[in-house]
Amino acid sequence: MEPNPIEGQPVSTTLGAERPVALVTGGGTGIGAATAQRFADAGWRVAIVGRREGTLRRVAEQSGALAVPADAAETGPAADAVATVRDTFGRLDALVANAGGHGFARLTDTGDDEWAASIRGNLDSAFVIARSAMPELVSTRGSVVVVSSLAGLAAGPSTVGYTTTKHALIGLTRSIARDYGAHGVRANAVCPGWVRTPMADSEMDELAAASGIADREAAYRTVTADVPLRRPASPSEIAEVIHFLASPAASYVTGAVLPIDGGATSVDVPTLAFERAGL
Repeated sequence: MEPNPIEGQPVSTTLGAERPVALVTGGGTGIGAATAQRFADAGWRVAIVGRREGTLRRVAEQSGALAVPADAAETGPAADAVATVRDTFGRLDALVANAGGHGFARLTDTGDDEWAASIRGNLDSAFVIARSAMPELVSTRGSVVVVSSLAGLAAGPSTVGYTTTKHALIGLTRSIARDYGAHGVRANAVCPGWVRTPMADSEMDELAAASGIADREAAYRTVTADVPLRRPASPSEIAEVIHFLASPAASYVTGAVLPIDGGATSVDVPTLAFERAGL
């Protein structure tokens, strides 16, 4: 087992001569695309993994990332993706497990296929790629950032698969932090609230249509009305925190679960009635 770094040893927050490498899953859209761009802007070399080759290629062209079409939840393709990154760049310093987005129904409305899809899309996609990447991350004393959700901390309506697997991602993160910390590997999770992504846009459109709300923007205002900052996040705001957690600036942060939610988790929900009554 590799020893821990010397206590008190200063940690550089600048990039060395050999630029570090980040692999981002779900890199073709939303938070993943913004994260790829943020790492590239900071001087990292970046690889993005996703199943939709067209969107992946477009993000790669914009950010300068290496596009690696693959399913992060499949053992063979995930291992091949990591090998491609290693063979192309010679190393891997950070994994951002961002792929996901399945499981939107109640318990009794969720069949076996839907349940399996939620596990595969949200949990397996992080577990399998992290397992494949770990030997490389151990060799560089790298880091993992898992993108969970506020659904990893609390339950929304009719999201049994999504909520269950996003909770499980926090357990995965803590297990990685516990088991590989002695090898110098850090693992942290972020829990975004509402973020302006294509998935959230479609949810806003659905809410607007079902509730008689004027449009998507009005729907965003409605779902963030009780959030202290009163707005959704942009993907770049989430990417900024992910980059921080993966960078040397967060060198003593591991096992952390960080909400990025505009203050939503600080609200005492039962007291909202008092606020609305002006008390």
